[in-house]
Amino acid sequence: MNKLSSFKNSSYDIIKDAIRISWDLFKIMIPIVIVVKILQELNMIGYLATPLAPIMKLVGLPGEMGIVWATAMLNNIYSALIVFLSLAQDSPLTAAQATILGTMILVAHSMPVELRVVQSSGPRLIFQAIARFSGALLIGIILNFIYSHYNLLQAPANIILTADSAVADKTLLAWGLGELKNFLSIFLIILGLLIVMKVLTKLRILAAMDFLLRPLLRLMGIGPKASALTVVGLTMGLSYGGGMIIHEAKSGEIDKKDVFYSLTLMGICHSVVEDTFLLMMIGGHVSGLLWGRLGFAIILVAILVQVTKILPETFCDKYLWSVPKSFNVKGKK
Repeated sequence: MNKLSSFKNSSYDIIKDAIRISWDLFKIMIPIVIVVKILQELNMIGYLATPLAPIMKLVGLPGEMGIVWATAMLNNIYSALIVFLSLAQDSPLTAAQATILGTMILVAHSMPVELRVVQSSGPRLIFQAIARFSGALLIGIILNFIYSHYNLLQAPANIILTADSAVADKTLLAWGLGELKNFLSIFLIILGLLIVMKVLTKLRILAAMDFLLRPLLRLMGIGPKASALTVVGLTMGLSYGGGMIIHEAKSGEIDKKDVFYSLTLMGICHSVVEDTFLLMMIGGHVSGLLWGRLGFAIILVAILVQVTKILPETFCDKYLWSVPKSFNVKGKK
């Protein structure tokens, strides 16, 4: 009976969390859906995508996909998916293109929120913003070269989240009903991801990831006290794990350099479980979404660790990192 009661309570908590997260996201998504529909009706999507088209061409994507990436950077992944679903039928992608777009979104998304989390922990905001934007662009270029040069993943992307509402000849009522179906799909995905995370925690798979990653982090030059913080970000994400990350960084027990290295790594590669599954829903492949992103982040931060060793301390303090203000400072404004 106790097990049944515990299962009911756990299920209730998961559903409640899914509703809360979905509602917070939908408050952002609904205006975006309406704006995108208006832009489509006025045939303005192409005009807005024009300034972003050269960047998208560098990574082998249609210019319209620049709107999707911009939405991810300014808002979040879920908002970007809504925009993507609105455009997918008019701009079909190959699996390689979906992987490139998904990986770029995973590297650079939710920038206003996540960069603020990082800044509160010590690292300088401007460098982190440049690192994530340029990192996303660079890994997009690398993946495009690999997939096109070796003729990999050239079949049409298998988009699980189909958007029937994107068909142009549907009435506004049919479009609205289609969007409601999309929102329901997003909610079910969030619910599923929460369940998966719960199962992974129960099976101690996340703990195993912690065990496996810590030696690698030490090898890269990230101190042992920062390794737990890094694993939180890699598995949970900068937004979900933001409170813990800020608290640990401001405790003063972790060196400012380790905080910088850790958060730079996390900025480029975080939420390796749920976000990877999420972008696979639009046809992305794990080779780029997970392994390419993780390998890219590790190599980039390993190089950064070596470079900062030869840079003047004054330069690093001014442009790369600082000591975050303590929670316990009293009598100061």
